[in-house]
Amino acid sequence: MPAPYPEEFRRRAVELARSSGRPVTEIAAELGMSTSGLRRWLTQADVDDGFRQGVSSEEREELSRLRRENRRLRMERELLSRAAAFFASENVVPK
Repeated sequence: MPAPYPEEFRRRAVELARSSGRPVTEIAAELGMSTSGLRRWLTQADVDDGFRQGVSSEEREELSRLRRENRRLRMERELLSRAAAFFASENVVPK
């Protein structure tokens, strides 16, 4: 996977594509990147600016953070559940 472009580069590429009136393929070739990559950035910028419906970049970051936290909490709960079952089985006195 190629290294991600800096945020400033993305922002300026989107501004250039919006303001120049030139085809996206031409601008992408000039910037040395793929056409589909620039189109994805334009689509995400439209969502972030409210011109298009979808999940904004901030919402996407929050969603991924919450999913990581949820995964960690589930693992902790499972571990505590197993530990409780283990210690409960040790405290049972055989008859």
